[in-house]
Amino acid sequence: MAPTPNGKIKLQGFNNLTKSLSFCIYDVCYANTPKQKEEYIEYIDERYNADRLTEILSEVCEIIGANILNVARQDYEPQGASVTILVSEEPIKDSDRVDKTEKPGPLPDAVVAHLDKSHICVHTYPESHPDDRICTFRADIEVSTCGVISPLKALNYLIHKLESDIVTIDYRVRGFTRDVDGVKHYIDHKINSIQNFMGQDIHDSYQMVDVNVYQENIFHTKMMLDTPDLDQYLFGTSKKDLTEQEIDEISERLFKEMNEIFYGRNMPDMKN
Repeated sequence: MAPTPNGKIKLQGFNNLTKSLSFCIYDVCYANTPKQKEEYIEYIDERYNADRLTEILSEVCEIIGANILNVARQDYEPQGASVTILVSEEPIKDSDRVDKTEKPGPLPDAVVAHLDKSHICVHTYPESHPDDRICTFRADIEVSTCGVISPLKALNYLIHKLESDIVTIDYRVRGFTRDVDGVKHYIDHKINSIQNFMGQDIHDSYQMVDVNVYQENIFHTKMMLDTPDLDQYLFGTSKKDLTEQEIDEISERLFKEMNEIFYGRNMPDMKN
């Protein structure tokens, strides 16, 4: 969408509904030594630096159909990164041709492209438990659009790309738009769960819980890997290097951490 001579972008037939998808993704691991803990934080900080996050969000722009107007990105010391992208809609698809079905969006190897004055942003937060050898990486992502296109189309891509252990997702439609007869519409697509927009492989891999307020167009889904393998969570070592007692103790610590994040509350130790 080209700017007018005064630098402003012309809006015509504009859909005023704001659709916001925001979610936290969590990666959890066990680092046995201070050195391994330091190496894990360094690994995460490099893997999810501002440049790579910009590439991921640029792909999201393609999926939901957006022109990138401006990119602001920053890496932080000692760790963490932020990226914010301002986007506008491409005038390629009109509202009659936009895919508004509840089928899931594309996977990372099948990216297709079309938003209005909107934004996409991500912030990362690597951290570690001071005493329990548990390390956690969190990324907060928000995709906010105005118009007929739903940011839910980016869900599959982001969940796969960021390889999440736990995901908490919020989706809300705000405001209203009018039809040609002046009737207000507070939502322009059918949805009864965020899960409608996820592929079957995601359903097979995660346990999920919904908390929805349908009359307010607010939807919330929590996800946690269904049958996690301990080896996936050991940084710098593996189960074959551990005794049975160590395996049991580490498993209890890790899965307690994951359950606390999933349920959003601290839990007492099993031994107590």
